[in-house]
Amino acid sequence: MNFNKNIRNAIRSRNSLVCVGLDVVPDRMPDHIKTDLNPVIQFNKAIIDATKAYVIAYKPNLAFYEALGSEGWDILKQTVSYIPEGIIKIGDAKRGDIGSTAEQYAKALWNLGFDAVTLNPYMGKEAVAPFIRDENKGAFIICLTSNASSADFQKLKIHNKPFYLKVAETIQTWNEKGNCGLVAGATHGSELENIRQIAPNLPFLIPGIGAQGGNLTSAVLAGTDVLGEMAVINSSRSVLYASSGKDFAEAAGRVTQRLRDEINHIRRKKRNKEKRIKKKESRIKESRIKNQEKQ
Repeated sequence: MNFNKNIRNAIRSRNSLVCVGLDVVPDRMPDHIKTDLNPVIQFNKAIIDATKAYVIAYKPNLAFYEALGSEGWDILKQTVSYIPEGIIKIGDAKRGDIGSTAEQYAKALWNLGFDAVTLNPYMGKEAVAPFIRDENKGAFIICLTSNASSADFQKLKIHNKPFYLKVAETIQTWNEKGNCGLVAGATHGSELENIRQIAPNLPFLIPGIGAQGGNLTSAVLAGTDVLGEMAVINSSRSVLYASSGKDFAEAAGRVTQRLRDEINHIRRKKRNKEKRIKKKESRIKESRIKNQEKQ
């Protein structure tokens, strides 16, 4: 079974679209945990334990671990190993280099135990190919990011079409093994809808809600497919730092549960709307057939 089918199955079995970004800044951890022997890994384990019932994925950003020096790589490996079976492990690496280098990047990330990675497509297919060779491994490829300066390049027009839409079209052709997805930020509501129209079945990794100010309702309505699925909606800081006290894990769990429930409420509204549209289309079709028969 390919990666994209695994995502759909996980969404259905776990009834969630939530991804927690494990982007830990040691200075922001609660004071009481900073005195532990391995504070970052203890913090990560507590967050995972408190939120695992409500998520479909975890997404450690490699930069936050690389910044810790050689110790950070070991912390990252322990963190990935601690994530329970059945929950998707996304390595937020944003790699993108020539083929020979991409091969080594892919080997390093798969050895860490990730199921999927984030990639930059700027150097073309050879920068992505090593990551999508195995249908069980996924690649979320940058399409339109949530940061303000994304417009510097991603919205440039090429033959009257924004560059990010050209990326979406191209990734569709790379999805031969059913393991390509797109990174599309929640801060771009209307653009997200345009991307979904071009890539109706690809999974979207959607950052930008919470601290970055993306609108959750528009992200769910525009970012999911017609079934209200195939979107992985990430929240990092609002979960990790929901409390700076000894109840930080419990607070993270409450925030994550509330986010999952809110997303599922929006998904139900979307599915009900789609059902009404289909019923209306079916009635119109039946009416036309009857009119034709009368004639």
